[in-house]
Amino acid sequence: MPIVLYNSLTRKKEEFVPLVPGRVHIYVCGPTVYSHAHIGHAKSYLSFDMIVRYFRYRGYKVKYVQNITDVGHLTDDADEGEDKILKKAREEKLDPMEIAEYFAWSYFDDMQKLGVLRANIFPRATGHIVEQIDLIQRLLVKGYAYEVNGNIYYDVSRFAGYGKLSGRKVEELDAGARVEINPEKRHPADFALWKKAEPQHLMRWNSPWGEGYPGWHIECSAMSMKYLGETFDIHGGGLDNIFPHHECEIAQSEAASGKPFVRYWLHNNMVTVNGSKMSKSTGNFITIKDALQQFNTPTLRYFIFSSHYRSRLDFSNEALQAARVGLDKLLLTIKNVKKKIDPAGQIKNFHSPFDPSGFRKQFEEMMDDDFNTPRALAVLFELSGEVNSYLNSGLSLHQPFLQTIDQLLRDTAGQVLGLIPEDLLASAEAGRKGDIEKIVQVVIDIRKKLRDHKQYQLADQVRSDLGKVGITLVDKPEGTTFEYQSE
Repeated sequence: MPIVLYNSLTRKKEEFVPLVPGRVHIYVCGPTVYSHAHIGHAKSYLSFDMIVRYFRYRGYKVKYVQNITDVGHLTDDADEGEDKILKKAREEKLDPMEIAEYFAWSYFDDMQKLGVLRANIFPRATGHIVEQIDLIQRLLVKGYAYEVNGNIYYDVSRFAGYGKLSGRKVEELDAGARVEINPEKRHPADFALWKKAEPQHLMRWNSPWGEGYPGWHIECSAMSMKYLGETFDIHGGGLDNIFPHHECEIAQSEAASGKPFVRYWLHNNMVTVNGSKMSKSTGNFITIKDALQQFNTPTLRYFIFSSHYRSRLDFSNEALQAARVGLDKLLLTIKNVKKKIDPAGQIKNFHSPFDPSGFRKQFEEMMDDDFNTPRALAVLFELSGEVNSYLNSGLSLHQPFLQTIDQLLRDTAGQVLGLIPEDLLASAEAGRKGDIEKIVQVVIDIRKKLRDHKQYQLADQVRSDLGKVGITLVDKPEGTTFEYQSE
């Protein structure tokens, strides 16, 4: 079955067809690093972590790029106000880059504790100034941008598709509706690609238009196209990024390249607290660090995945407690299965009480339907009920059947959703490693006998074949050992 995505650009579900068969190129807007990440960020980055994990589970090779915004994001999320990092630096009396570094590493630490897989590339805006200047120059040459007093603005009237993502029309954007009218702009909706640095502005770079700094929107276009190409598969981010950020990304990218920018736009909904949006700017937020003081990683992941990524999620201690209870029931089943596994035990003429492959198929059907984690979790709970009935039935337990169930739970609850704690995963991995060691030792003994009988060609073939599956033999005077590299 194909994976079906809800594309924010077309406002409908579409079958996912990658540009390159078997590969997925995805870009997700990363954090602006001026404070600690909160639970709203957790919903976004856990959602895309789950999406990336599922693509890999389905056999795709994923190239995942997530940026770090360390300059140019102003306090009104458009072209007015103070740079968020500069504002924090002024308040703390620190260098702006000191602020950016501290909170970037704080973010990485939070993501690691949440079990979020690292992106393949984490480009920083300050490390791609040259690419941004080049992109702006292309827009100037093509007539999509104009310069006023060292500032470069994008002329939205030149791009016929402006508003196609958000549904907004240029003529409907009232002057002054969002910010005060800027007399430098030809139209109030025009947005800054490059800003002239005032004397007090600490973050500044040389450009053909004088010293300045990039606009927030141009950064993501330059970085995503550098690493994923002028057209790529998926661009993700929060729902609040649709306008103006993602709308502006489309306008400037497609104007510069003359090609479609992104084929599928995915947006996660927000987290609320008592019905109000969780936001750093309003002070209405709970940091990930604070949340992890009360609840462990699997509980927070379960809480996030208990709602669809495109649905709102209201944060409360009661909701987290309920998530903990639900998760504990699922983990208890996983623990009980592992306790009953005995590789030496076998039963002949076994008739399965239920079909595990049917549950895998149902799980995949739910995930294929725009990553419907609530329904996927429901499938796992139905599986849990069947497993517990079997374990408590008094029947002799069939080991291959238990191992199949264990692998199914590891693949779904573990690999895709990241709900299985490290200690449970580690115990299973330790058992698997022990089995591998026993098998490899048998092969080493066979290879030694081949060499003793001077059948060197066959012995070398054994070494070569083991190397193909990640096992390297090391011959030493005292005997042969091996090194195992798991995937």
